[in-house]
Amino acid sequence: MTMSQSSTSALALEIRPDSIGVLTFDQPGSRANTLGQAVLGEFEEILAQLGGRKDLKGLILRSGKPGMFIAGADLKELGGAKPDPDQTRKLVKRGHDIVAAFEALPFPTVAAIDGPCMGGGTEVALGFDFRLASTNPKTEIALPEVKIGLIPGWGGTQRLSRLMGPALAAELICSGDGVKSDRARTLGIVFDAVPAERLLDEAVRLIGWAAESGAWQEARKKKRQPAGLSEDQLNFIYAVTRAQVLDKTKGQFPAPVAALEAIIKGCNLALEDGLKVEMEAFVPLVGSPICRNLIAVFFMSQRLQKDPGIADASIKPREVQRVGVLGAGIMGAGIAGAHIRKGISVMLLDSNAQALEKGVAGIARNMQSRVEIGRMDAGEMVASLARLSATGSLNALADRDVVIEAVVENEGVKVGLFKELQKVLPSEAIIASNTSTISISRMGQAVARPENFAGMHFFNPVERMPLVEIIRGDKTSDATVVTLVALAKKIGKTPIVVRDCPGFLVNRILFPYMNEALVMLEEGASPRDLDKAATKFGMPMGPITLHDVVGLDTALYAGRVIAAAYPDRATTPRIVAELVQAGRLGQKSGAGFYSYAKGSRGADDPALAPILNRCRAGQRAFDSEQISDRLFLPMLTEASRVLMEGIVREPGDVDMGLILGIGFPTFKGGILRWADEVGLANIVEKSKKYESLGPRFEPTVQMKTLATEGKGFYRET
Repeated sequence: MTMSQSSTSALALEIRPDSIGVLTFDQPGSRANTLGQAVLGEFEEILAQLGGRKDLKGLILRSGKPGMFIAGADLKELGGAKPDPDQTRKLVKRGHDIVAAFEALPFPTVAAIDGPCMGGGTEVALGFDFRLASTNPKTEIALPEVKIGLIPGWGGTQRLSRLMGPALAAELICSGDGVKSDRARTLGIVFDAVPAERLLDEAVRLIGWAAESGAWQEARKKKRQPAGLSEDQLNFIYAVTRAQVLDKTKGQFPAPVAALEAIIKGCNLALEDGLKVEMEAFVPLVGSPICRNLIAVFFMSQRLQKDPGIADASIKPREVQRVGVLGAGIMGAGIAGAHIRKGISVMLLDSNAQALEKGVAGIARNMQSRVEIGRMDAGEMVASLARLSATGSLNALADRDVVIEAVVENEGVKVGLFKELQKVLPSEAIIASNTSTISISRMGQAVARPENFAGMHFFNPVERMPLVEIIRGDKTSDATVVTLVALAKKIGKTPIVVRDCPGFLVNRILFPYMNEALVMLEEGASPRDLDKAATKFGMPMGPITLHDVVGLDTALYAGRVIAAAYPDRATTPRIVAELVQAGRLGQKSGAGFYSYAKGSRGADDPALAPILNRCRAGQRAFDSEQISDRLFLPMLTEASRVLMEGIVREPGDVDMGLILGIGFPTFKGGILRWADEVGLANIVEKSKKYESLGPRFEPTVQMKTLATEGKGFYRET
């Protein structure tokens, strides 16, 4: 037995007594294995040794990190890349040569996959004759490059197409979605799926069978050959898949279409020529604004997952095993459901027995729907529901570590509950309010231990929305913040810590956008034109539809709170109050700005016209650019104020808050990255066209300074 590895190397080659080589990938100082330039150099050195070995019977590639195979390329090497086609081609060629070298080894090869196998890791594995996957739940195989604005660049579009057919390969690559080991076996991506502890033994056995049968040479021959589809078959795959991609992406993400075209144009060629097609599709995407933005969003997300929420790393979160939830309405039930699914015991309280029964039934229905779509099995549902208790008595919360209040948005009601609650809770227990508008600092004055009081603002629907704002009041302690941040992560949410202010982070920045839409509506813009301009920009829905979805009564109340807090830049459109008075509350009442009768997703409603005409001061036309400017410039200036006031700690908190909280388009990287891309000097100049409309269009001192210095909100700009 021989082994070669230095203390700083990521790869170790062991030659077993049976003359089978085992190449172990274990990147030092990292929880994941990534394919950076240094690691590629190690692969090249080992391949140079292996290429001339006539004494080996086979090679197995495995990870030295249990439950983690290869996470893909090192995105830090791509994230700040500026377009340089020649350099990109060299990098791609290097990856091509490494994968091709594995395919040229004079003996059978097997990739033994345990844990995530992503991107470049999958492409390296596709260079092996066979792949085995562990049945570890963490094992997943994917080519997710389209999610960061790229396509597979080391042969993924070509080898996967030859392995499983272009149609299925296009489905996986254009979505970027992964497959678990059983599905990978069904699709033919892996030879078999076996328990992790048997993975190495089965790989050894597979090499013996492949050597004896010659199957490894057949596998290589198949990969080198064209897929052999007719022109009609390829045209059909292209038309169907392209239509699906455009329906999903609205044409705003170029990478999925580029991946599809590489598959269709290359799969009927010899592999070597197909790889050239892939390279020419890959090169223009690297360093493009969309690619840079999507990679930046990835890293911002990673940072939030690691961020404890406070600067003092010595303060650790308290353990939370038992949570109480006050209020069994839509939000309370959603919050309770999120906790019990992740193993946390919940006591759900509501003074209204009927509401309590309805809330529990809603949680059960939600979980049943998860079972039906395969996101939970029946056993997990039973175990989750066993963690849920319901009560009408505050005394039942006496053993809770954290209590989250989600009752009606009325400060008097909330404060009254807090005063009663603190009489039964242990002194170290945390009380968190799910308020979306009411001051945490002010409500904290009503509790005996304000250091144990904070905001924990979930977004509706809790089931789908990943963001939780952790709002710290004037007296909220670091220990409380770090505990709530850890709790939010434990239930699968992404927390962002926000200093108390009216509207907190997301609603404060959203308000100017929502309000400006109403102002333009009263100036003569049509609801549809406003919505179309916003969705063209990349928003998941327009501001008029969003009003209807949120509920016009809710929007009216929240708007008044925020407008009162920022009167210098607030406007007072009449239309929402008029609609509420007419009983048109949006989707929930069947009509708002649009009609939702008979299950409609929002139809134009002639009954809106007389109400709107009463509120209109004029009738003027707007083009799409004017609408976009007026929607997003006030939003941007408010985001700048949030940064200047220290409401959040860095620009990434603003951008991720809007991406996760309102669906701000990821391909723009968030509103601050969008501004950096446009250029703050251009933003400041553009704002001059609208300065007559008031202070909401006046760039902040921060924006003007950065514009003058030629900088952006992100200093690397």
